[in-house]
Amino acid sequence: MESGPAIFAAVVFALFGTGLLLWTAVRAGRRLPVAAGAHPVIGPALSTFFGAVALAGAVWCLAHV
Repeated sequence: MESGPAIFAAVVFALFGTGLLLWTAVRAGRRLPVAAGAHPVIGPALSTFFGAVALAGAVWCLAHV
């Protein structure tokens, strides 16, 4: 009964994490800022960290289905 919301949350986390990591990779690869006004080193590092955390959240949600 509770597997539906867990799967939905996992899909949302996975889409967000993947999108954030792709955005970071493309922007950093072109040497463009990841976020407006962000430090050139801290911005991509935090973006990568939170993208990985979102993917870990997706895995955690799917592991508890």
